[in-house]
Amino acid sequence: MTTIDLNADLGEGFGRWTLGDDAAMLDVVTSANVACGFHAGDPLSLRSVLEQAAARQVSVGAHVAYRDLAGFGRRYVDASLDELAADVIYQIGALAALARAAGTTVRYVKPHGALYNTIAEGGPHAEAVVQAVLAVDPGLPVVGLAGSAFLDLARDAGLPVVAEAFADRAYAADGSLVSRRLPGAVLHDPTEIAQRVVAMVTGGAVTAVDGTSVPIDAASICLHGDSPGAVAAALAVRSALGSAGVVLAPFAAVRAA
Repeated sequence: MTTIDLNADLGEGFGRWTLGDDAAMLDVVTSANVACGFHAGDPLSLRSVLEQAAARQVSVGAHVAYRDLAGFGRRYVDASLDELAADVIYQIGALAALARAAGTTVRYVKPHGALYNTIAEGGPHAEAVVQAVLAVDPGLPVVGLAGSAFLDLARDAGLPVVAEAFADRAYAADGSLVSRRLPGAVLHDPTEIAQRVVAMVTGGAVTAVDGTSVPIDAASICLHGDSPGAVAAALAVRSALGSAGVVLAPFAAVRAA
């Protein structure tokens, strides 16, 4: 029996400004990557998302980011290692307190945006994230791009790691994500997205932009909640996986190797 986790980035509004339909996505996913205030999210709205996740028994993770609220965390920040580690620790702690108040707990850490892409290649900022999570809880899983140097680094440091694939992002032949600045980097057709996810989960591969088949071994699939038609795509993915006999469950209950 094949089992997979579906995750989405949620809580990414700020004040009166909203982004995506968090409530609808929480009815689909099994894990929620909740913003921590550095790229999006304010305390009141984040607590609301956490309460909704708790009510639906959706697993919650800290979606940590560079300190870049104006750029939605999609710009590189040349932080020192100590500064970045402290920022990550701060974000996990803030969300953990809100989660406790909402009746749930932070079960994993997933970097966001530019931080996610930067550390996928390893390097000093990847080390800073690893050291930050170790300082908070060495048993806390980290989520990263399948096949990335970041996951190797985290695994070598003793952290549980969770390999992730993306439902609606185009892949390059080397297994990296195509930059959002390039045409076709984000997919929008629900049927195409659903078919890709089924192929990833049941066939262990995804077709890159150059037509080559890229091996994918992932325990979680990311569904972006801020894309146009995100809910329709998420529902299509969930339905297609069910039709393929795939069971959905939070990865924390599946595997974190």
